Amino acid sequence: MSVRSLSATLALSAALVGVGVPTASARPATYELSGDAGGSKFEGIGYDARTQRYYVSETTGGEIHRGQLRSAAATEWLPGDGTDGRWTARGVTVDSRGRVYVAGGPNGIDHPGAPDLWVYDRDGRLLAALRTGVPNAFLNDLVIGPDGAAYVTNSNAPQVFRVAQEHGRWTIRTWADATATIATQTGFNLGGIVLSPDRRALVVPQGNVGKLWRFALSTGTVSAVDTGAADLVNADGLVQDGHRLWVVRNFSRVLTTLQLSSDGRTARLASATPTDPDRVLTTAKLAQGRLLLVDSKFDEPTAVPPYQVITMTPPRR
Repeated sequence: MSVRSLSATLALSAALVGVGVPTASARPATYELSGDAGGSKFEGIGYDARTQRYYVSETTGGEIHRGQLRSAAATEWLPGDGTDGRWTARGVTVDSRGRVYVAGGPNGIDHPGAPDLWVYDRDGRLLAALRTGVPNAFLNDLVIGPDGAAYVTNSNAPQVFRVAQEHGRWTIRTWADATATIATQTGFNLGGIVLSPDRRALVVPQGNVGKLWRFALSTGTVSAVDTGAADLVNADGLVQDGHRLWVVRNFSRVLTTLQLSSDGRTARLASATPTDPDRVLTTAKLAQGRLLLVDSKFDEPTAVPPYQVITMTPPRR
C-alpha cells in the first residue's frame, strides 16, 4: 500500500466509528494493476469464487486485468486497443462456468459497428462479441440471473439487456424497456445491478438522481424501490449479500449500507461509511468476507500510478 493510501486509511479509521478498514491477513490489503505509462483508468470488477480470481476492466484501452486473492499484483489478461473490437470496457461478471462477460460502455458509440459486449471462457478464448442494435447504448454493469443469463444495464436509457447462449448461439436482446416509468436524466442513469434476496427481481440504481429501481424477472415490470430517506446520489456499483445491499457512491466517496427486503421492494438505511477521500471507487465484489473495490482514477485528468484494487471489511450495520 502506498504511504498516501495507508495514512488516509488510518486517519479515517481513527476518526470514524464503524468505518470498514483493510483486514490483516495473509491476503494483500491492496492489489496492484499494471496500467499504461500514459495513464490508465478502471471501472468494473468480476470475481470467480471457485478459482479465487478477480477481473478488472480498464476504460482507457479496454484491457482486462486478472489477479488472484493471495497475490499482490494482477496481470493483463486480455489486451485492448481494438482487440476483438474492444477499445474500452466497463462492467465485468463471471458465471458458474467461469465464463467472463465484459460490458463495453460506449464502445459501440465511439466505434460504430464495434461490439457492445464480449464473452470469454476462463482461458481467454473469445466466445461471443455482440452488438445490441440499439442506438446510443452504453452497457454498464452485469449480473447473472437465476436462469443463467446475464442481465446488463444501459446508462443512456432505462433499459436492461439479456445475454444468453441458446441452441448453441449467443444472443443479446432488450429484455426490459422502462421508458414509460423511468425518466432519463442528464448524466449516468442506470448503473450497477444485483439480484434481490429472493432472486425474483433485479435491483438497479439510477445514480444521477439517487434512486433504486426493481425489475421483476418474471414480467420485466419496473417499480421504484422505497428507500426512505437514504441519500443514494452517485450510486454506482452494488453488492448484495443476503439482505445487505452495499452501494458504492463514486464521487460522493461513501459506501452506503442498506437493509433490503426479500422481494427488493424496500430498502432501509443502515449506515453511510466515508471512503478514502483521495480515491473515486466505482464498484466492488464480495470475496471471502472482504469487498474488493476498484480505484477508478476518474478524478485525475491524467491518471498516475499506483493503480489499485483496495480491500475493505464491509460494514454489517
